[in-house]
Amino acid sequence: MTDPNGPLEDTGPLADLAREVRACTLCAAHLPLGPRPILRVDERTRILITGQAPGTRVHNTGIPWNDPSGERLRDWLGVDHETFYALENFGVMAMGFCYPGKGKGGDLPPRPECAPLWHARVRALLPRVQLTLLPGAYGQRHYLGTGSTALTDTVRDFRRHLAQGFFPLPHPSPRNTRWLRDRPWFEAEVVPVLRETVAAILGATRR
Repeated sequence: MTDPNGPLEDTGPLADLAREVRACTLCAAHLPLGPRPILRVDERTRILITGQAPGTRVHNTGIPWNDPSGERLRDWLGVDHETFYALENFGVMAMGFCYPGKGKGGDLPPRPECAPLWHARVRALLPRVQLTLLPGAYGQRHYLGTGSTALTDTVRDFRRHLAQGFFPLPHPSPRNTRWLRDRPWFEAEVVPVLRETVAAILGATRR
């Protein structure tokens, strides 16, 4: 596997910015395990994943989506482990870069400081991104302006957002197994389009 916190090149504006991100301690006082910003991108990245925030396993390993949620996401995408972790294929820039801690119903929301501080700067240095995956409501609100719109409705309307280069998804956490079970249209109608879209982008990168 490539370096879990890339980029592939050690010099240049993106590499410099990635080092700046990984040195960030802005939210240290709010992070129970301390800061460990996770950012995994490269100038060649074609698909960017903007989820919520790292969990404890990702915090400990430094490898994003290295958990059951990642396994389910890779299944939805129709890609294997090696393809997923090739930085020219997929990059990861979550709404919150550090593990935010536990709340009553699971992990706390991503820290609100990360996206306004870093996202535009990073995306400006990712010229080849063709698709941004938005698993979870936090990224959808930020990038799609969905506000109080239910996640179910946003995901159902995925084709409209796909035309703008975004693909809204439910979060693939095991906690959402019931959501998926109660909405069989997601795997029947949405996942096939997701796989086709991803395959077309990745196929183009190999030509």
